Amino acid sequence: MSLCPGTRAAGPRATLRLQLHAGYTLDDVRGDLPYFSRLGVSHLYLSPVSQARRASTHGYDVVDHGRVDAARGGEEALRRLAGAARRAGMGILLDIVPNHMAADPDNAWWWDVLARGRESAWAACFDIDWDASSPPGRILAPFLARPYADALRRGDIRLVRTANLGPHIVAHEIPYPLAPASLAALGEGDAMLAAHDPARAEGRARLHDLLERQHYRLADWRCAARHINWRRFFEVSGLIGVRVECPRVFDLVHDLPLRLYAEGIIDGLRIDHVDGLAWPLAYCRRLRAALEALRPSRPSSALAGPPWVVVEKILAPGESLDDRWAADGTTGYDFAGDVGALQHDGRGESPLFAAWARLAGDGRPARAWRLEARQEMLDRHFIAERNALLDALLRRARADAAAGVRGPLDTPRVPERLPVGRALDALLRHFPTYRSYVEEGPRTAADRFWFGQALEGARADADGGGYAALLPLLDRWLGGAAPVSANERRAVRAFQQLTPPLAAKSLEDTVFYRYGCLLSRNEVGSDPAVFALTPDAFHAANVARAARTPRGLLATATHDHKRGEDARARLAVLSEIPGEWLEACGTWLDEGAGDAASAVPAFRYMLLQTLAGGWPPGLSATDAAGLRPYFDRVAAWVVKALREGKQLSGWFDPDPAQEEACLAYLESMAPGGSRHDLLTRIEDFVRRIEPGAIANGLIQAALRLTCPGIPDLYQGTEFRDFSLVDPDNRRPVDFAARSGALRNYEEGRGGAAAHRPLFDSGRWPAHAWADGRVKQALVAELLGLRRRCPEAFEGGYRPLAPIGGPPGRLLAFGRGDSVLVIAGVKCAAPMRFDATGMPSLGPAYWEGAALSLPAAPDGWRDVLRGRRWPETPPPRVAELLAGFPLAVLCRE
Repeated sequence: MSLCPGTRAAGPRATLRLQLHAGYTLDDVRGDLPYFSRLGVSHLYLSPVSQARRASTHGYDVVDHGRVDAARGGEEALRRLAGAARRAGMGILLDIVPNHMAADPDNAWWWDVLARGRESAWAACFDIDWDASSPPGRILAPFLARPYADALRRGDIRLVRTANLGPHIVAHEIPYPLAPASLAALGEGDAMLAAHDPARAEGRARLHDLLERQHYRLADWRCAARHINWRRFFEVSGLIGVRVECPRVFDLVHDLPLRLYAEGIIDGLRIDHVDGLAWPLAYCRRLRAALEALRPSRPSSALAGPPWVVVEKILAPGESLDDRWAADGTTGYDFAGDVGALQHDGRGESPLFAAWARLAGDGRPARAWRLEARQEMLDRHFIAERNALLDALLRRARADAAAGVRGPLDTPRVPERLPVGRALDALLRHFPTYRSYVEEGPRTAADRFWFGQALEGARADADGGGYAALLPLLDRWLGGAAPVSANERRAVRAFQQLTPPLAAKSLEDTVFYRYGCLLSRNEVGSDPAVFALTPDAFHAANVARAARTPRGLLATATHDHKRGEDARARLAVLSEIPGEWLEACGTWLDEGAGDAASAVPAFRYMLLQTLAGGWPPGLSATDAAGLRPYFDRVAAWVVKALREGKQLSGWFDPDPAQEEACLAYLESMAPGGSRHDLLTRIEDFVRRIEPGAIANGLIQAALRLTCPGIPDLYQGTEFRDFSLVDPDNRRPVDFAARSGALRNYEEGRGGAAAHRPLFDSGRWPAHAWADGRVKQALVAELLGLRRRCPEAFEGGYRPLAPIGGPPGRLLAFGRGDSVLVIAGVKCAAPMRFDATGMPSLGPAYWEGAALSLPAAPDGWRDVLRGRRWPETPPPRVAELLAGFPLAVLCRE
């Protein structure tokens, strides 16, 4: 009997995100395609394929937008993959990078700009402020490992000559071109090189004079924060901003992806860091129009339907994509934040925060940590960008004064730089979203709301700051009135392009490594100030997704996550048992007293959470050989966390002694170490909460696969995922092992198990729950359901309310009129393994709760248990969720 009416073709069903690099190429993907098809995804979601810098492991450092990266297989390999995908009924969603390119010698545009300066044909492609340099017309090249004078004296900078490049500069083995006008006076042959030999004083002087005549100025990399005169990706000086708002640049950047779309090679685009662009809304409209114009010319073999466009965007709590966006949705960080908060028990926040405050010696809420970090970023990391914005505002002020426009004191006088800067800093500190979207007119209602919140926070800070009277002026200059002149648009653009990197670097790359109340809430797309969500709040978010972005992605793991989805699911259990966790941690932390690492109990607490959250299933604390790879991974996290936190160490000024002390503390827990007993007790605690951790992970996966939107599966996470922050979350994936596990599930042992429901007690050996084979089977089952019942998942979302039972512990909803999902939430702590090794929750937990099922003349069938339910009487939740707290029902 068919579980759902109809099997018609649908739009995107699910994506599989794959990280391409020289070790996993497009041809490798094609080899794994049969497994991906059997798993049930409809689209391969590929990391960028444009030509990247040599040895790039991620592809976001593009050097040529016009060709497919040779190390990843080249265009012919992409065509072979696309053909195989079409034959399997699958499409391709391609990640593109319009915001920036690599500042790399292999980037022909960049090389020519260095050689010819603002006269280069490619100068307008990059976001460079030529007038901000001293003298004007030079571009800062902050790529030296030490101050310029030291580098020159040590011979790090040399004049060389090669057959392919001719005479050129080499600094730290990186080549730089010479301006054509400077070549004439060089001379020829070995004498030219000898005359510029930095080993001699006169050679250094000539070499310095030659460098002064270039269109670039070599500088210590640490100078970038204060002196950079071009837009970067965040604060990465190796990535230069591209002016894709210019029609010519847009065409150059998008020639390849648009051609691939027209030829049916790809079916949609993922836009990296859309908030970095000058005018994101106009960009999305232009891109959508270009794709739609090509749609009629696509071959008949291409997937039908409109072009699919999703944008990488972090949404603040309460923020959504509105009607101005010509995009289908986001890449799903917002869903990850919501489902993570749903699995946290709000009752645990107070005791966990109190304990954290004691350990950190700091009782401020998470929001205060973010405000502090933002000001630090402005003061130390985005000095040049902040000053460029301030300059733009003061130019606007001078233009207003010249036109007789009244200022804050009802005079046309230009306000002074210092108070304007203080007022600006206050707005930047308090800005609640990544950015505003003032483009062709004044602020919309949504932008007014968010900017109003920033003004409110800035006014509160202004008490005694002396700049409150300037806030209305900044309000008007930054979009309160429609920007018309070039000065006005420049100021608005500078503000809107500064708030995204400021928000990201202060929260994701600073606070997440300082504030450790519970690390499962320190995740991309999440706000640590939002500790938990109720089922009603989760329902509201899903109702909005169904109405606004039904083709947006739903993610719970990405190449940017801070820790894997199952590590977060495990740590979420601690919110239900804060007393038990804190009692154990108190003992563990006491054992750190008396050594160098004991000075940082807050960081050690974060390390203990990391060890417990990421503990690999099946690992024993006495297995020295098995522990070594895990300890090496955690050690890499320790160094990165210390440096990102910017308090105990940092990327600018690493503190080797502090790093070594924390690494020694970790190593002391290894077998034979002085604190090995502590590691044994961490393992014991992990085993205690593992039934609930497994349940949380499975329920999280099921919600991603059934809520409104298109589920995204990050490579390899169909098994349990305990990865740490990059590069750990980008390790190679053993797809052969996963394919074998899925085939065993499909075929069953001797064929008998193939007919047993997924959640049938005894269906699985105990270790299959721990290693993720049950998770993989759940993913395959629910993707199969999406394939069989597309109309259900393209339909609406209807919350269902339980009758009685423990409050806030049951989530139930309908998709369309043919699928129901019932899941326990915040009920992980009381779960235990049954005699067969299955995580189980006793029926008494549900306290007689029942659930009214929607009308279905032929009843409902649980696709995970095989049991049938009539529509009446309302079944008891204890029976619906017999054994395991998840059920997915489909109309018969």
